[in-house]
Amino acid sequence: MSQTRSKSNRAAPTVNRPVYLVDGARTPFLKVRGKPGPFSPVDLAVQCGRPLLLRQPFPADAFDQVILGCVNVLASEMNPARIAALRLGMSERMRAFTVQINCGSGMQSIDTAYRMIREGSRELVLAGGTEALSHAPLQFKQDAAEWLAEMRGAGSLLDRFKQLTDMKAGYFMPVVSLKQGLRDPIVGLSMGETAEVLAQLFAISREEADQYAVISHQRLARAQSEGYLDDEITPAFSTEGDVFCEDDGVRADTSVEALARLEPVFEKPYGQVTAGNSSQVTDGASWVIVASEEAVEKHKLTPRAVIRDCAWSALDPKIMGVTPVLAMSELLRRNRLKREQIDLWELNEAFAAQVLACLKAMEDADFCEAALDRKQPLGAIDRATLNVDGGAISLGHPVGTSGNRIVLHLVNALRRHGLKRGIATECIGGGQAGAMLIETL
Repeated sequence: MSQTRSKSNRAAPTVNRPVYLVDGARTPFLKVRGKPGPFSPVDLAVQCGRPLLLRQPFPADAFDQVILGCVNVLASEMNPARIAALRLGMSERMRAFTVQINCGSGMQSIDTAYRMIREGSRELVLAGGTEALSHAPLQFKQDAAEWLAEMRGAGSLLDRFKQLTDMKAGYFMPVVSLKQGLRDPIVGLSMGETAEVLAQLFAISREEADQYAVISHQRLARAQSEGYLDDEITPAFSTEGDVFCEDDGVRADTSVEALARLEPVFEKPYGQVTAGNSSQVTDGASWVIVASEEAVEKHKLTPRAVIRDCAWSALDPKIMGVTPVLAMSELLRRNRLKREQIDLWELNEAFAAQVLACLKAMEDADFCEAALDRKQPLGAIDRATLNVDGGAISLGHPVGTSGNRIVLHLVNALRRHGLKRGIATECIGGGQAGAMLIETL
């Protein structure tokens, strides 16, 4: 465990102005079904942003800044934050930039807005995340690139003919860039393989992982049927006239028995991680409006919550999925809070084994001493307070969006239950994690 110790941002935040989360919305999360979906990343951000901005008592160009998380940026949409801002009717003078920290990108946008407002350089910021994984580019292999370069450099017709004879069919079999992006180049493991490492380290069984996945689907199905997400999700309309109103990956009738029939994806035949207990590959976007006290008073806004703090942590990429424990511990330490004082938790469900590993790590005395500098374990989270309306296993994980969604949903869930304090957190490919402390008003 000695190698698990992380460098965290140990300095306490400078407490200046309060920072409020005023409003927010997201699109439905649409499961990738083997072909490009109806929306690009910017399309999704605009579909989500228009109704959100239309219900505000201020014009779109009243914002000081637009910040948007996005991982798989399309070549035709470089700096999607700026393109989305202009398509949302903001002034050409609007400042907008895109952030990328893998799965934490959507939360990073909020944290950046929070720090700007807290320190006084901004008053009103639109912070979001967007991702269209169905549009992940196809890439040719390096051999193909080298062959094409030699072809272009051929000086004569005869040289070009000779170069043509060296062409191999395999050169032009494209690789989905997403598959490459989900493999850590430092440790050589895919994200799913890092979840298998955690399953072994924390003795997580296949049945435990499948049981957790079933609960995720059941909770999302209940949230949909009870209308818990109606105020959170804004419909998306395609150019073909199709309307998308809800997350479409939920399987309300799934069972442990059904999931048990699925083969492991990464460690055959005995692995724990399957398509059924992993997050779904999806398209989706989310925005929140972050404001200072001055902006709240100026525009007569009604804040939903206050952002208290945000922490980021890192450790060995091989066990990246357990890093949220470090970020959560840092938030609790800095804000002098006990685990029991957190009413609700949102922990992004990259993999069931990864979530379960975090829960077990919090109760593991050796891990907490080695990785957190704690003499006592953090202790167990009440499962009834964790991801109360399901998570990425049932609704999907558009990488650049999820960190934003879990903050937005945490606020909504806290308010629905009449609760005060919550933490949203996610693991981040590459061995990092972010965690945000929220209090409702």
